[in-house]
Amino acid sequence: MSTINKLILCLLVLSMSACQQSTPSVQIFDSDHIPQRLSDWGLFINTQQTLSLNQEVHVYDLSTPLFTDYAQKLRTVWIPPGAQAQYSNDDIFSFPVGTIISKTFYYPIDANTQQVKLSEGSLFGFKDNALQHQQVRLLETRILIHQPEGWQAIPYVWNQDQDEAFYAPGGDWIELNVQQESDVVAQSNTLDYIVPDANQCAGCHASNHSTGEPLPIGPKARYLNTSFSYGDTEMNQLDYWQQQGLLNDVPEQNRRPQAVVWNTESYDIEQRARAYLDINCAHCHNTQGPADTSGLFLDWFNQDPRSLGLCKPPVAAGKGSGGYRYAIVPGAADESILHYRMLSTDPGQMMPELGRSLVHQQGLALIAEWINQLPGQCDKPPMNNTMMNTET
Repeated sequence: MSTINKLILCLLVLSMSACQQSTPSVQIFDSDHIPQRLSDWGLFINTQQTLSLNQEVHVYDLSTPLFTDYAQKLRTVWIPPGAQAQYSNDDIFSFPVGTIISKTFYYPIDANTQQVKLSEGSLFGFKDNALQHQQVRLLETRILIHQPEGWQAIPYVWNQDQDEAFYAPGGDWIELNVQQESDVVAQSNTLDYIVPDANQCAGCHASNHSTGEPLPIGPKARYLNTSFSYGDTEMNQLDYWQQQGLLNDVPEQNRRPQAVVWNTESYDIEQRARAYLDINCAHCHNTQGPADTSGLFLDWFNQDPRSLGLCKPPVAAGKGSGGYRYAIVPGAADESILHYRMLSTDPGQMMPELGRSLVHQQGLALIAEWINQLPGQCDKPPMNNTMMNTET
């Protein structure tokens, strides 16, 4: 770390220590001194009744979120006092050093049986800026902190008593009992929830294959350009971030991109499908991502039918292709590699590779509906069975 960066970090820590005494201040820790307890960061105030946000911390939500075995997610951002993120129309915002982004994964629970409920939706049990303990089971909190040398991913796992989460660089495995009367049809009576290790967290967030640097995925203009309820006030999240001094240079509403809500049928089917693929797949499947050699680019702004997968053969055939010839066969989801890999739970075949052990039936149905209404047809080139790479 350079002398200048060390000085910046020291000034940030000193400035926070002088904050008001009524509420504990958020704390910054450098990459060599990660605390064992989540509570040491000061992002949350945990009591027997609630997990509430520090008043310096801001909740946010995404219009279309990434699927993680139907888990609910409490997303927060904290930016050092006096600093701001720089707005971008297309990419993640440029966050200042010291920014802390957190994502807490949890499930609604049955108060009597303590079984978890699988359901679509967002922020169940979040009221008055707090999660209600009697309504939810906390599993993990992932932190992304912008260190002077770059972003660092740090996983924490909540204990059975729900009074603390502990640093878990090696990840974890949690067996959950699933309520069969959930809104979503459970595929089993139990769910093996996998907490990724620190390297897997960093790997998923390395959306630029060249640099390998972990980066935030969700806080982009197109996902935040939607209304959110802040207690008694409802307003556009980008406007709120600007009002709170978190973000600068936010353009007028008609100049902002917007990814639609994937499961709202009033939106166009193609827009819904593209939003779903963008958040779930494009952090790898983009021109600079870890899956760049596949030639399959699923980001929101790509308009090239071939690189979106239409009549695109895999770069190599193997079990990951399921024996199918193209990523997307217009009018035939059941013959499309994309659909096949979303349907699979085999670690060697499924996509995404991490973050799920279940099939997202609603997302799969959306993509199938989109593919089945696409016009056109594909030629049938001979398969090369000697090529065993599974990239599509």
